[in-house]
Amino acid sequence: MKVGRAFLFVSTVVLSALPLARLDAKTDKVNELYLENCASCHGSNFEGGLGGNLVDGLWNRGDSDHAITRVISQGLPDLGMPAFEKTLSAEQIRSLVVFLREKEKSTKTQSSPPPQPKEGGAVKSLEHDYKVETVIDGGLKTPWSLAFLPDGRRLVTERPGALRVIEADGSLLSEPVRGTPQVIELGQGGMLDVAASPDFANDGWIYLAFSDPLDAEGEKKRSMLKIVRGRIRDNAWTDEEVIFQAAPDFYTPAGQHFGTRMVFDGGYLYFIVGERGGNMQAQDTSRPNGKIYRVYPDGRIPKDNPFAADQNAIPGIWTYGHRNPQGLAIDPRDHAIYSTEHGPRGGDEFNIIRKGANYGWPVICYGMNYDGSPLNGGFTEKEGMEQPLLHWTPSIAACGLACYTGDKFPKWKYDFFAGGLRGELHRIRVENGKVVADEILLSGLGRIRDVRTGSDGFLYIVLNQPDRIVRLAPAE
Repeated sequence: MKVGRAFLFVSTVVLSALPLARLDAKTDKVNELYLENCASCHGSNFEGGLGGNLVDGLWNRGDSDHAITRVISQGLPDLGMPAFEKTLSAEQIRSLVVFLREKEKSTKTQSSPPPQPKEGGAVKSLEHDYKVETVIDGGLKTPWSLAFLPDGRRLVTERPGALRVIEADGSLLSEPVRGTPQVIELGQGGMLDVAASPDFANDGWIYLAFSDPLDAEGEKKRSMLKIVRGRIRDNAWTDEEVIFQAAPDFYTPAGQHFGTRMVFDGGYLYFIVGERGGNMQAQDTSRPNGKIYRVYPDGRIPKDNPFAADQNAIPGIWTYGHRNPQGLAIDPRDHAIYSTEHGPRGGDEFNIIRKGANYGWPVICYGMNYDGSPLNGGFTEKEGMEQPLLHWTPSIAACGLACYTGDKFPKWKYDFFAGGLRGELHRIRVENGKVVADEILLSGLGRIRDVRTGSDGFLYIVLNQPDRIVRLAPAE
């Protein structure tokens, strides 16, 4: 599937959530806003004074974002708190809410940190006790994605550009697969996702998603996400076919927001293209970025895609209005599609993906700019735009998502496991279209890049800093 100016399809990472520790309080605009308007009553460290403590998790007038916004806007006349709706803009008030959520989470983490498991040691969680076992410890450089093959082998991508093979006995082949596509490791870009065809035992197809460099003489390097499929024979890449490629005009020197995950379901391939820093381009269905796509495995376009009949739109688009999703998973019970998506500073999302839906970026968002300045009027909802099932503030830097389908942890069956570059693994349970549980299962192992249900029933985690692969096994 190639994307050109005529929008015809032919078959043929800078972190998204910067650690708060890097922010200078003197230049953090929302910190300045707090000190100017709130600190005299609530304390410079949020500890309380004339007003209450703001980071102890106790919100007497309601603990939702809406309730906190209402209190800041309308004040509490009976307690002497002024209304700020005439002195602060709606977007400034929204920034303060995000800021308070960050500080609240930081305080909670210090007083009650999430589990930080040690190798082989039993860890208690709400449903299962588990232990962490090392699968690959060394020999990988920025591993990004993991795929399982029916014969017991596993494939691992390395962001600098390599595709690696783990043999069925667990040993990592020293030599990468030869002849894989050229990639450009630019910012968040490089060799990214890998997926095996659902019918791999018969067709042998392997799918790769990567940042494709534009070969333009004398130009600053530009790139765009590209998806190909091929086969591996004698540790060499062969039979390559292009599944998705944008026209050169859509390539950009930006190094962020490639998005990127691929899943198969019902005879279709779904994949993500991030908005590449293009902001409002995510709302433009004539542009490829900021979208989730549905195509046939060979790149052809299904006729019932929501924009297939729109001559001004890219017909492969399934949903739009995305920033930088880096998690995509299928619930096999009802074939519902879920994603996790990076917000800016705050507002990471867990979404159910619905045909033709608009997910709002950058018009609505639960976060703010990295420097603490307000974002797009502070709007968190708008008619015609989807709401997340769950959002995280502060950001977890959402990356990697799996629906657990194994048998080693029966009480986790069909729960979702969302990784984050800040090191947390979240267990999410969805019932009747609503999130009913969000448990932080572990932290402190490294930056979680990918999460997968293994063919052996264990839960696998791909880590950066340090670069390794581990799995969760029952503690007993």
